[in-house]
Amino acid sequence: MLAIPYAGRTVSAAPLSPSRSAPTVAALATIALVAFASNSLLCRLALAEGRIDAASFTAVRITSGALMLVVLVALRRGTGAARAGSWGSALALFLYAAPFSFAYLSLGAGVGALILFGAVQLTMVGYGVRRGERPPARVWLGLVVAFGGLIALAAPGASAPAPTGAALMAVAGVAWGLYSVRGRGAVDPLAATAGNFVRCVPLALAVAAVGLLRGASVTASGLVLAAISGAVTSGGGYALWYAVLPALTMTRAAVVQLLVPIGAAAGGVLVLGEPVTARLIGAGAVVVGGVALALRARARAR
Repeated sequence: MLAIPYAGRTVSAAPLSPSRSAPTVAALATIALVAFASNSLLCRLALAEGRIDAASFTAVRITSGALMLVVLVALRRGTGAARAGSWGSALALFLYAAPFSFAYLSLGAGVGALILFGAVQLTMVGYGVRRGERPPARVWLGLVVAFGGLIALAAPGASAPAPTGAALMAVAGVAWGLYSVRGRGAVDPLAATAGNFVRCVPLALAVAAVGLLRGASVTASGLVLAAISGAVTSGGGYALWYAVLPALTMTRAAVVQLLVPIGAAAGGVLVLGEPVTARLIGAGAVVVGGVALALRARARAR
């Protein structure tokens, strides 16, 4: 069940089934994807000007997300968060969140999101094929085109992303893909997400402790940005994504997430003042074209 506070009471919604109307699935998936793009912007905004160090951002993000989700589970009067989720999903969540933060020390919001969700795409599509999904030829063509855009973005050159940052973001993408795969079986998306976050807190605090020994840098604005990222765009967004996943195939779930980098790139330019490069524009156009081709093919196949 997914709990949504409204007018002083809590409304519960069951995980979305494959039979749920396409507009409903699309609307809720869009909200989740906007949350994902917002995470890139919040992290980059917090780290770019030294408002907070990457280790502290990770710890605050995970901890605030866990607190928010535990409160929502308690308000719903449902099962305790400690009994939901799993250590495997919590580890995948941590292996996404920590590299994600450190990668954004050297990557722009749009570039980082492109690399992140390119790795997500490969992980989820590969898992879906391994489990028996057989996407039609046009879907494969769309995936190849989209991935080609990511390769063009990361190719060596004057405007290529920093290798270390790109590698860390690729690790984060694989971990997020695995986290999404594991979420398809969640009976109670809100409680499962809460349980995963709670289990992830000790890992995030350990990273923060190491960062503290090396000299942490934390400001009030950095704490606020990290808390918003954790409590709102991570905790809420991930619970919603877990609720949407049962209505999507692995391939479709992977493809739609490739729309996130476009929103992150636009936000990076408008909010953070990041430069617009020909490489980013070209790679983004190719990725969007590939996604559109794959989604159109899926629609025709239904």
